[in-house]
Amino acid sequence: MEFFNELDPLLKVFWLVAIPASVIFLIQAIMTFTGSDAMDGTSADFDSNLEGTDTPFQLFSLRNLVNFLLGFGWTGISFYQVISSKPLLIGLSIIVGLLFVFVFFAVIRKMMQLSENNSFNIQHTVGKIADVYLRIPAHKSGKGKVSVSVKGAYHEVDAVTEQDAIPSGTPVKIIQVMSGNILLVETL
Repeated sequence: MEFFNELDPLLKVFWLVAIPASVIFLIQAIMTFTGSDAMDGTSADFDSNLEGTDTPFQLFSLRNLVNFLLGFGWTGISFYQVISSKPLLIGLSIIVGLLFVFVFFAVIRKMMQLSENNSFNIQHTVGKIADVYLRIPAHKSGKGKVSVSVKGAYHEVDAVTEQDAIPSGTPVKIIQVMSGNILLVETL
């Protein structure tokens, strides 16, 4: 403890910020990886109406405070001997703390994109161009198949036409989805 008492007051502040922030960060990380923390920093620590924003998490949360203090404290400790100007050191520490929050925001945003529902909805095929995969018989006298791309994935779907028969490889436009998830198509 004598070592700590001999430190410069600013360096003491950086240590007093960095150590508790690191301990809380480790506890949060362990809780997150063990599934004990279901919130993942997505809720605010105060009562406020922030609905209608497109941010995937609240700016003012315990997790973001810890991230800021982690960057602030360890930057101050790391550059204390290198940067002699205390205002410059404090400014750099604040910038790095804010950078930690921004990086956390970017990581959470990417993770939220991974949770998008990209399941196939046949209604999304209407109006799209498809290629005939298996010949489509004329005038709804039988079913063929088309290959259509929806959200970057190709799907083979049963199709009929009210026109003459459509050979394989022909591009067609999807007009509507009929009962039984059968597509009505027409040649371009």
